[in-house]
Amino acid sequence: MITGVVNANYEATIPLVVQAIYGQEEAIEAIIDTPYCSLSLSFSATGSLTLPPMLIMALGLPWLGRQRAKLGDGSERFFDVYAATILWDGQVRTVETDATDTEPLVGMCLLAGHEVRIRVLDGGNVTIEGLP
Repeated sequence: MITGVVNANYEATIPLVVQAIYGQEEAIEAIIDTPYCSLSLSFSATGSLTLPPMLIMALGLPWLGRQRAKLGDGSERFFDVYAATILWDGQVRTVETDATDTEPLVGMCLLAGHEVRIRVLDGGNVTIEGLP
């Protein structure tokens, strides 16, 4: 189970640990972004995660390629995609990660196979549990 909190801006946030290729770990807070689901580049990595380019470079994450994504306003944009290893629900998981100049975001593709419960109030609980 993953637990987080709703912040003062009514964003559902969860803690994540991202691993560098040389063993360093970085604890981050990511916002759940329900419209976001990045389609796979057909590499072995799967999922939806965005990280700032500065963090990607600091962790030395390997570049996978570029892909086009549709944004919430309907526009399309190309993103550089990297492979990130994260700790997800107690398991190490490799996910495709879009480089964006925003707060870290977790999208619906990463949440696939899980139930998400959000108590929508400042300080409310966020709970993510795997489905049977």
